[in-house]
Amino acid sequence: MIRAVIFDIGETLTRDDRYWASWADWLDVPRHSLSALVGAVVAQGRDNGDALRLLRPGIDIDAEYAAREAAGRGEHLDETDLYPDVRPALADLRALGLRVIVAGNQTARAGELLRALDLPADLVVTSGEWGVAKPDPEFFRRAVEAAQSAPRETVYVGDHPANDVRPAAAAGLRTAHLRRGPWGHLWADSPDVVEVADWRITALSDLPTLLTQ
Repeated sequence: MIRAVIFDIGETLTRDDRYWASWADWLDVPRHSLSALVGAVVAQGRDNGDALRLLRPGIDIDAEYAAREAAGRGEHLDETDLYPDVRPALADLRALGLRVIVAGNQTARAGELLRALDLPADLVVTSGEWGVAKPDPEFFRRAVEAAQSAPRETVYVGDHPANDVRPAAAAGLRTAHLRRGPWGHLWADSPDVVEVADWRITALSDLPTLLTQ
C-alpha cells in the first residue's frame, strides 16, 4: 500500500522558463542561446549548470546567485510557474489520505518561495535547506524520513532518470517517471526509465488513480 508521495520540483511541479530566462537576462545573452545550450548539455547527460559555464567559462555560479539577489534580480516563483495539474493532483492525493512531500534540488530561497505558494502538501523542502542534493542516497533517506512511511510505501515522482528514478529506486522507493520538460521527454523511453520506473505518466493527474489501484 502506498502511504506517501514525494515530488521533485523543477519540471515536475514548476516550469523552468523563468529560471533560465532570468539567467539569460542577467548574463546579457539571448534567451534562445541559453535555452539551446541547456538542451545540448541535457542531451549529453551533463549538469545543466554547464550551460552557464559554456556561456561564461570560469563562472562562479554561487557568487552570481548572490550578486543577483543583491541587485534585486534573484529567484522568483509565483502561481504562473506551476503546471496547471499541480494543485488538483496534490489535493486529490491528500484527500486519499496520502502524505504529500515536495523535495527537490533547489536553493533555500526556492524553498521559501514555494512555501509561500501554500501548496496542498505536508512538507516543502529543498536540497539547499538540507545541505545534500540528489542523487546522493542521503537525500532520499531524508525524504523517506519526512514521508513518515517505509520506502516501499513511498513513491518518488520526477522527470530525470539520473536524479530521480534510478537513485530513488536504489534507495528502495517506488518511482513514477513524469514525461515533462526536456529531461522527461528526452529519456521517457530509455532503458533507465522503462526498466526501473514502477509507473510512467504524462500528467500528475494520473497519480491518484494509479496509486489506489
